[in-house]
Amino acid sequence: MVEKIKINKNWCKKCGICIAFCPKGVFEGQPGQLPKVAKPEECTGCKLCELRCPDFAIEVRSDDNE
Repeated sequence: MVEKIKINKNWCKKCGICIAFCPKGVFEGQPGQLPKVAKPEECTGCKLCELRCPDFAIEVRSDDNE
């Protein structure tokens, strides 16, 4: 199951919470910068980034949801 991670750039406040909570290190970046999905193939679909995002700026979807 391949996961797709969407970051709404208009909602993201660049806090870095998604980077900090991702157990697989899917994201790269620093607080103050827009996070980059650097390793999408590592995503397990745990949705910790989506659940912890205070701005609801991240959506994790599987290919099944398309």
